Amino acid sequence: MPRVLLIIAVVMLTVYCVVEVAQSRGYRVRSMPRWLWAFAVICVPVIGPISWLFLGRPVKETRQLPPTAKAPDDDEDFLRGLR
Repeated sequence: MPRVLLIIAVVMLTVYCVVEVAQSRGYRVRSMPRWLWAFAVICVPVIGPISWLFLGRPVKETRQLPPTAKAPDDDEDFLRGLR
């Protein structure tokens, strides 16, 4: 029974990583090209998916939002004009 659970866990991890590699289109993948990551995840059973999780996943880019207009109660010029 533990052997079956281990095989199921490895298969689930591999499927998860294959889907994640496929969905990384448009992002900059680290270390290797995307096609090589797909090959490694599929052909190297445990090491490939674990390597993808730690070394290959795209880094989230932090986007800075443009400054937005202040609410009227936060705008000092607006509050001065009320007096």
